[in-house]
Amino acid sequence: MAFWSDKITPFPGNRTLNCGNNVLIIDKPLVMGILNLTPDSFFDGGNYTNTDSCISQTEKMIAEGASIIDLGAVSTRPGADFVPEKEEISRLIPVLEVLVNRYPKMTFSVDTFRSQVVKLAANAGAGIINDISGGSMDAELLKTVGGTGLPYILMHIQGTPKTMQLNPEYKNVTDSVCEFFGQKLNEAAEAGIKEIIIDPGFGFGKTIEHNYQLLNELNTFKQFGCPVLVGLSRKSMIYKLLNITPADCLPATSALHLLSIVNGADILRVHDVKEAVQVIDLAGMLEGK
Repeated sequence: MAFWSDKITPFPGNRTLNCGNNVLIIDKPLVMGILNLTPDSFFDGGNYTNTDSCISQTEKMIAEGASIIDLGAVSTRPGADFVPEKEEISRLIPVLEVLVNRYPKMTFSVDTFRSQVVKLAANAGAGIINDISGGSMDAELLKTVGGTGLPYILMHIQGTPKTMQLNPEYKNVTDSVCEFFGQKLNEAAEAGIKEIIIDPGFGFGKTIEHNYQLLNELNTFKQFGCPVLVGLSRKSMIYKLLNITPADCLPATSALHLLSIVNGADILRVHDVKEAVQVIDLAGMLEGK
């Protein structure tokens, strides 16, 4: 599958990510802790809507071993409507500025699909741009990320959060996601993005069966030479299958995190940092590292 590999920093040949003022070394799987600044996220919406609670949760995740903290100010749960750009900015940028100033050695990623938010976040000290849309919801997004020089998380999605779970269909979901990455890596490289992390987008326009096929075939995505991020923490692929609530999903989430690492995950995006770090340590023992 052809893509602009000569324009993208190769991985694993280069096991570093240049995140603004910080450099991340991926010598084992990393943990990205989730900090939702929204009132309506599916698991912890409303918990971190003021600066003090954000500082407290950030300190907790740092102490537990997070390498990245991912700030999101727009809920992307199934069925969610997008909030106006002005509201996203007002939720995100003041908190990001406080956290970057308070924890200068921590890498903060920003979960957004809007180019104007990317500009403001980069100026405020963000180290990674995490885009659920693959550049499909803002025509200027990829070019804007390229101009920042920051690493970019390229995620697969079918549809939008509002529509993605209405009736997702694929002839073969893994083949479709690979085709998507092949095309989008070309576009991202042409836009000047040098370091790319790929995310198959668990739960973003997939049935439960699609999600588990992607998890079983995760190693397929190593062909692209990019770090692979897995974000399945407490998602419906777990709680709907087991007929439980997101609050009861931690043990099952940990089990799938272990399988993710065995199948090639480089970054785990999680609600529960301590438990994810423990899983990584156990996986290291299994691999003799």
